[in-house]
Amino acid sequence: MRPADVVLHPVRMRIVQAFLGDRELTTSDLRAEIADVPSATLYRQVAALARGGVLIVVDETRVRGAVERTYRLRTGTTLVDGNQAREMTVEEHRQMFLTFVVGLLADFDHYLDRGDVDMARDLAGFRQNAMYLTDEEMAAVVTELRAVLDPRIALPPAPGRTRRLFSTVLMPDANAPTTTSTTTPGNAGPAPSPKEHD
Repeated sequence: MRPADVVLHPVRMRIVQAFLGDRELTTSDLRAEIADVPSATLYRQVAALARGGVLIVVDETRVRGAVERTYRLRTGTTLVDGNQAREMTVEEHRQMFLTFVVGLLADFDHYLDRGDVDMARDLAGFRQNAMYLTDEEMAAVVTELRAVLDPRIALPPAPGRTRRLFSTVLMPDANAPTTTSTTTPGNAGPAPSPKEHD
């Protein structure tokens, strides 16, 4: 199964997102986490992901005469690299981003549905900022972020650790000028409040 076959499909994408963090889940676990998806659809897409090599079986347990499988995400199978992204159409890019955003909305809804929501206590939030950077400066930012995040992404589940979802969106502003304003700081108007996004 190609990575695009996963990320362009809303249910498959949500299943994959549930496994992030090296989690091992059964279909029953998934049904509890993705309760708004009909069970038959969920089972069908889990089977498709397993056949496609995206999910691997790590355990099998007999439960009331049936075999319950525990799955884990195969590393790297859902990554759309630069070459694959270049081969996608504009509509496929639009669908992929929509699928990603729908997944974010579902995750945030699950958080809100807990009932006890305190974003400061939970270290939760979202923010959008704008930066004026050359391609080289942006590449340096990405390298620095990877140096900070990669070792933490690799940490296994452990007592006291909370699974936290860290999502990023990076894109050039197609409507904005590429140079900074000549207005001096002393004469600048009030800065707009950034949207909370991290």
